[in-house]
Amino acid sequence: MTVEAGVSLSAAWRAHSPALVAFGGDSAIELLSAATVLWRFRSRDLQERAEKNASYLTGALLFMLAAFVVAASAMAMLGYSEPKPSYLGIGILMAAIAIMPWLAWEKRKLSEVTGSTALKADATESALCAYLSLVTLAGMAVNAIWHLAWADPVTALAVTPLIVIEGRKTVRGNPCGCC
Repeated sequence: MTVEAGVSLSAAWRAHSPALVAFGGDSAIELLSAATVLWRFRSRDLQERAEKNASYLTGALLFMLAAFVVAASAMAMLGYSEPKPSYLGIGILMAAIAIMPWLAWEKRKLSEVTGSTALKADATESALCAYLSLVTLAGMAVNAIWHLAWADPVTALAVTPLIVIEGRKTVRGNPCGCC
């Protein structure tokens, strides 16, 4: 996840791509989400309280991601930057599309075994990463093929409602069963 976040954010910086910035931001938040789950399992706090705190923190990270996506897309749509194709970004997105659904599935199975809602929320974050990868790749492909720079921020905005919905469910301690 660290490599994914670093490479995608580096490629996003060079390409001025809000969708790729959103993907990189998601990767960074996913890394924080995984750290939250690790904290939860290492916590000496009461299990129920630790679960609630970890789920709340993971949900808050999802809300931060949604705000990040909206801000990056608005900046591009207002003309502050023009997204350019990034072949490095396309490569990391293709790798994420291949790996993240499997990772989300494995986390989901483990969350059922452990009964951890925090791990279930982290699995949701991994599934969102896969969805965001696919949407980001579509926007970058449209921009690369037809040179339609607006496709990049519009596709980044397309996933925002899903992020907000899952953030709400996660904060409530009820992450989705979509992954």
